Amino acid sequence: MLKQVAEHGMYVGITGFRNVQIADSTDFLEATRSEKPWHAWVQFFNADLVATWEHLYFAALNALTAFRSKRNISKSLAMETMLYASAQRQIKKALAQMGVKCGVSNVAVVVLGESPELVDATLAAVSKRVGVVADESVLGLSSEKLQGIRRAFGITETELNAVMTKDDVKQAVVNLVIERMALLQTQP
Repeated sequence: MLKQVAEHGMYVGITGFRNVQIADSTDFLEATRSEKPWHAWVQFFNADLVATWEHLYFAALNALTAFRSKRNISKSLAMETMLYASAQRQIKKALAQMGVKCGVSNVAVVVLGESPELVDATLAAVSKRVGVVADESVLGLSSEKLQGIRRAFGITETELNAVMTKDDVKQAVVNLVIERMALLQTQP
């Protein structure tokens, strides 16, 4: 999926990969990021904690906004996206919650770049390095995945019932995760 963020002059590419073999997360990240072209930012996530593409899109949008307003926490646009996606202010906590590590086989990736061609080329390079075909279905929500997301983000039954419309639990969870990301900007 590719989206333009015109107000920031950027493009956001989001996809996922199923059954990725990660023996060493540091080696995996370094090798995969070394394939990217200049002027592209790449961030990987544990797809089992991603509440649809919207979750990652709004994380990237918040990160871009934070950099533009000079309210960024990290020095990297990719890491800022991780902080927002995890709704954490500390890099160590963000990586522990949503980062890729040994045993994680469903991986989501966000690529930020200044042109659609750059984002597409970066996604192609990442896909080649990962060694499996992109599979955006890992971004979807299953009942099991919803429970994991609710635990990771501390979403209570009361909150869920307060925002749920038309018995759409999935969209309620997505909305609450996005709300938590938005609240990150207001925390000291």
